[in-house]
Amino acid sequence: EPAVIVVDPSMAEEPTWLTLDTDGGGSLTHGTVVAPVTEPVNRSDDDLAAILYTSGTTGRPKGAALTHEGLRANAHALHDTWRFTPDDHLIHGLPIFHVHGLFVALHCALLSAIPVTFLRRFDVDAVLDGFAEGTVFMGVPTHYARLCASPRLTAERCASMRLFTCGSAPLTEPAFAAFTDRTGHRICERYGMSETGITTSNPYEGDRIAGTVGYALPGVEARVVDTNGAEVAAGEVGVVAIRSRQVMRGYWRRPEATADAYADDGWFITGDIASMATDGRITLQGRSSDMIISGGENIYPREIELVLDEIDGVAESAVIGVPDPDFGEQVLAVLVCEGAPLGDADIRPALDTALARFKHPRRIEVIDALPRNAMGKVQKGELRKRYASADAG
Repeated sequence: EPAVIVVDPSMAEEPTWLTLDTDGGGSLTHGTVVAPVTEPVNRSDDDLAAILYTSGTTGRPKGAALTHEGLRANAHALHDTWRFTPDDHLIHGLPIFHVHGLFVALHCALLSAIPVTFLRRFDVDAVLDGFAEGTVFMGVPTHYARLCASPRLTAERCASMRLFTCGSAPLTEPAFAAFTDRTGHRICERYGMSETGITTSNPYEGDRIAGTVGYALPGVEARVVDTNGAEVAAGEVGVVAIRSRQVMRGYWRRPEATADAYADDGWFITGDIASMATDGRITLQGRSSDMIISGGENIYPREIELVLDEIDGVAESAVIGVPDPDFGEQVLAVLVCEGAPLGDADIRPALDTALARFKHPRRIEVIDALPRNAMGKVQKGELRKRYASADAG
């Protein structure tokens, strides 16, 4: 059972400095600056190491109970896949209350015993300054969009950098291309969730394809299944299922939610909609909870968003389903525009070319910014509440 650690803000003015050298020396191991402690408790691989609460974008947050073995396995898989060495230097601008900043970034750094430059928050200029001495940066799509908006982002400034990774939310193809044009670097997009750790990644060496999340990591099995749990054919859309020792032990004190998350054969059902190519490369389409059913047809918002994001004048988009008395749900597109607001006539030609008619948005709304959580995920639940009524504007 987890215990309680009590902290007092008044002690913030009296920091204790702990050091740990690469050879294992330092005040931390000497015990000269810490109070006496009891004997350490032996831990097994299957013991609980952390409880990470899900973002709650689709409902009440659940505590994903992760084991020591799971965290260690994921750390080694990423360390090896992304080719970390003692010569690396991580520029860390992620919040450490989230799996991305707390485990993904820091575990790779700890395994390599490399320097980490911590930023109190993501700041474009501070990050760009860090690129002068760094080699690795891990971010979310919002970070890369803000970096691309700065005239200071150049190939010269990124000369020492070798790896830029992106996750926690989908990266648009225009954003991927813009960053490559400015820096010469191709962002390495990966996929994971609190319950599983990082499970797929575009290759370190080889093609990093915009809009895809690459291949299953070593030690991870991934497949795409239908609603009955049967694996779908290559290229067909289904739900991502994962099997690995990385996967959580269950949801903390939520046995029913835990049972619902696993298939009978032990595969964890992620709830993420995707397709898998014949070579195993995975392309995400969105969350199953975001899928729109209109007139009996399944519509995947991500497919529509990819078309909208390519239209001149569209900075980003979010597609949601809202109630419709005739079709059950109708497709609504929420746009953020780069300049003057776009209207129906501005986007219809692209939609006519790329999408079947039943997938076209029935309504278009233009707003200044999409609502996001701390990790940059679009809060589609907030948008659905905002536009739930048929006459909402």
